[in-house]
Amino acid sequence: MNTRAADAPFPPTEARAIARAFLPPRFYGNRYDYYYTLTKLRTDPLYPGVLEALRGTTAPVLDLGCGLGLLLHALRLDGQAMPWHGVDIDADKIKRGRMIAERTGIADNARFEVVDLAKGWPPHRGSVAILDVLQYLDAEAQARLLADTAAMLVPGAKLVIRSGLGDDTRRGRTTRITDRLAHLAGWMQEVPKRYPTRAELETALTGAGLAVDFRPLYGSTPFNNWLVVAHRD
Repeated sequence: MNTRAADAPFPPTEARAIARAFLPPRFYGNRYDYYYTLTKLRTDPLYPGVLEALRGTTAPVLDLGCGLGLLLHALRLDGQAMPWHGVDIDADKIKRGRMIAERTGIADNARFEVVDLAKGWPPHRGSVAILDVLQYLDAEAQARLLADTAAMLVPGAKLVIRSGLGDDTRRGRTTRITDRLAHLAGWMQEVPKRYPTRAELETALTGAGLAVDFRPLYGSTPFNNWLVVAHRD
């Protein structure tokens, strides 16, 4: 599985293999989670990019804003067995994610927890994933989160961020509109507050002593998404 291009979404076979975990236990159950994850995996290059960034590391992963725990499923299918701790403000997603992980046999070495990142985050030592989260925090909370997560990194660990960047491009405008629609549709509990700029992220992370790599992660989507991978030299 690890020969896949990191800037492309999962091919149909691998997307279905991961999404199958989100099928309801009974044939008449609600299949929303299955179709959502299947569509995301087949259209969004997020998880292949994150898997490539974390491949070769063994440090525990703190997944901030984990939702249903999709990164956990992708890691395990990719053969990455490091401990995983997922937190999210949405208690219902955390409950469903925990049940799905237990039902599919990947709950060992994994933990789900309800956490409001606007108020804080758990202590951690290892790698950190911040995927599509920063825009839901104000400037002060963004700066605090970046400083704290940079301090969490141990040798060999990675800080992996996926975020829309704050600019006035067409992709930037599309990203802002779509995030607001996700809130109105009820999928996201929070309204986007602020999109960080590339300069702000670079200044914060290099100022914390990290080497930083930026890469556009558009895939075939219209969004202004970038993958940022940072580590200690």
